[in-house]
Amino acid sequence: MLTLDKVFDAQKTLKGVVRETQCVKTNGIAPDCELWLKPENLQNTGSFKLRGSGYKIAMLSEEEKKKGVIACSAGNHAQGVALAAQKAGIHAVICLPDSAPISKVEATKSYGAEVCLVNGVYDDAYKKALELRDSMGYTFVHPFDDEYVIAGQGTIALEILNDLDDIDAIIVPIGGGGLISGIAYTIKSIRPSIKVYGVQAAGAPSMFNSINDGQIETLQSVATVADGIAVKQPGENTFKYVSEYVDEVALVTEDEICSAILALIEKQKMIAEGAGAVAVAAAMFNKFPIKGKKVVSVVSGGNIDVNILSRIIKRGLMKSGRVTSLLIELIDKPGQLKDVSRIIADCGGNVTSVHHERASDTENINGCYLRIAMETRDYEHVEQIKKALISEGLKVVESN
Repeated sequence: MLTLDKVFDAQKTLKGVVRETQCVKTNGIAPDCELWLKPENLQNTGSFKLRGSGYKIAMLSEEEKKKGVIACSAGNHAQGVALAAQKAGIHAVICLPDSAPISKVEATKSYGAEVCLVNGVYDDAYKKALELRDSMGYTFVHPFDDEYVIAGQGTIALEILNDLDDIDAIIVPIGGGGLISGIAYTIKSIRPSIKVYGVQAAGAPSMFNSINDGQIETLQSVATVADGIAVKQPGENTFKYVSEYVDEVALVTEDEICSAILALIEKQKMIAEGAGAVAVAAAMFNKFPIKGKKVVSVVSGGNIDVNILSRIIKRGLMKSGRVTSLLIELIDKPGQLKDVSRIIADCGGNVTSVHHERASDTENINGCYLRIAMETRDYEHVEQIKKALISEGLKVVESN
């Protein structure tokens, strides 16, 4: 059973295992509130997961430690269990689907764990982990639905209260619900006036749907850039804690998540993975009543796949009006491109690419289309450029 004593014991137990990540004040990310970040992306292994797995492993009996532990994960939990086991001097086996990125497989091995690659997807790896648990006597370390794991995650709340004792709200990502369960239980036990808000990706709203419908529900599929919280079904324990201690749960879109990742890079020089950025996205896009409030967003992890980072940045730039493209209908005659470039430059835009094509569907038989890609400040700046082009007699067909 989860108790406040367990959370304080976890804090004491985890000294020397986890890093105390100090809260950081933001500037310009969410202007409607005073936003602080709890940067668990700077945690050992790049994620908060080490806290829960570290405490769970520390609480094993001597017999259980001799036999070792097993876990199943394609991401942060795998590395958290591996490092916690290494520090405790016990054997760890991590079952991973064979489709897991090489970088995550190698990172897990680097912390001393034995990696068992399983043909198929996560569910196949989970099934294999349970088979090995039963046949070899390993202790299974659940990624979220375990009282010791939840207590370990609750140490984040203790650190936040130690850094900032006058906050109004904490915004927390939700996947399976272990992180927010630990934080919400701890906060409400110590300072019940502080609001605790949970955030899920719109492409994986398992806890959101379950809370709204009053029962645990399972999604048929999940699809989100926030792969760390792409969980089809919340846990029984976590559903109970979220129902009782969390004030509100909201969703953020893919565009909003990408915008938050971009904002953290540009304004805080901080890398967050999709799951780590959802709490910041919620503050940026006013998902909760936090105007004028002092708020902490938990940046839960920073283990982003560098292969998709450029695509995420591009999408974030488009969402915030920082890059845009205009399709302009012109008369096909000399000097038109020069005029368009001059107007955009006079407005402070920066043209990055030009595509010219003759087309048969223009109103004028001598018409053509010009697609201009450009860098802009924001959507207001885009509108200023469009108005300037129109005022000079040019026809803007579309913008995106």
